[in-house]
Amino acid sequence: MLENDRWLLPEGIEELLPPEAARLESLRCRLLDMYHSWGYELVMPPLIEYLDSLLTGTGNDLDLQTFKLTDQLTGRLMGVRADMTPQVARIDAHHLKRDVPSRLCYLGTVLHTRPETLGGTRSPLQMGLELYGHAGIESDLEVLRLMIETLTIAGVENIHLDLGHVGIFRGLARQAELSEAQEAWLFDALQRKAKPEISDYLAELDISAELRGMLNSLADLNGGEEVLGEAQISLAAATSGVTTALAHLQQLAVAVREQLPQVSFHCDLAELRGYHYHTGVVFAAFVPGQGQALAVGGRYDDIGEVFGRARPATGFSTDLKTLLNVTPSPAVSVGGVFAPADANSALESKIGELRAQGERVVRALPGQQGGAAEMGCNRELVVSRGKWQLVDC
Repeated sequence: MLENDRWLLPEGIEELLPPEAARLESLRCRLLDMYHSWGYELVMPPLIEYLDSLLTGTGNDLDLQTFKLTDQLTGRLMGVRADMTPQVARIDAHHLKRDVPSRLCYLGTVLHTRPETLGGTRSPLQMGLELYGHAGIESDLEVLRLMIETLTIAGVENIHLDLGHVGIFRGLARQAELSEAQEAWLFDALQRKAKPEISDYLAELDISAELRGMLNSLADLNGGEEVLGEAQISLAAATSGVTTALAHLQQLAVAVREQLPQVSFHCDLAELRGYHYHTGVVFAAFVPGQGQALAVGGRYDDIGEVFGRARPATGFSTDLKTLLNVTPSPAVSVGGVFAPADANSALESKIGELRAQGERVVRALPGQQGGAAEMGCNRELVVSRGKWQLVDC
């Protein structure tokens, strides 16, 4: 690197400057206050952990996204977290060990070896929450409502929700006794909605025409809430696990329609985001003009089993930096009090009084360039009739 290029940051690694850093901090505080009002407790997992802990449960899909290094104290492999969900699961299962439901929220930078989108960040500021210890539709709905509320507080408009359930495809794959390779091929083709390829591939498999028809139908079962009624007919011959998953998705869709009327939603039975670790409903929030989801979530029961306790679990996460990028920046209001550099006890007392009242007071430094306006202040302290008074600039 040339000497005059030392200011450059690695690709996909960003820093926030004024006033965006203050805007992000304000959003962080408002969201944490909102989570607290719902009963969620803040946890702060470490930035780095042993690799075998980070890459368990949900972490298995994150192997290629995780920066790895060797611990000089133990010789064991460590990883810089690429997702905080496995860490929060460890905290719930190993440290808290509660029998009652646990509501936990978190915020922190994660690091990815590669950006998820072209030109995207490799250091998202991940924020989210998890609800452990309840397997019903009510906990899924609570998390989904909080995801929408998070985006609303951030200023996101025209939210569109995608709903799916991984148990439907998983149940059909088990019913058809597909091999791991066959299931993986179909999974990939369904994500691409490659219907001719799916039809040709299924025709070559040694499965019944009934199962072939149900698997073929998944690529077409997407649209409004009415799709779930169509799915009941198309998947009538499926196992109880599939019909139970479909019923669960129907319950959630009805609840979303009733409790989140401002949100449009779309049901997609081939939506398999997080398939390798999710166990139930999955959901994602989109806005027009953005190809990537702004927030994602779903159910992943028994994630804590590797840490000693298998518990039902559901949650969501988002990237605060992305939320800032897709919402309009408010006009920056200049404000504050500019105080002179005088060494004066009465001035010191007045400055302390103003700061205690929540005022922003910027003290001049001897010989500095610039005055109140240059320092972002719209008032200043001056002596009038022997007292320090505030005057507009």
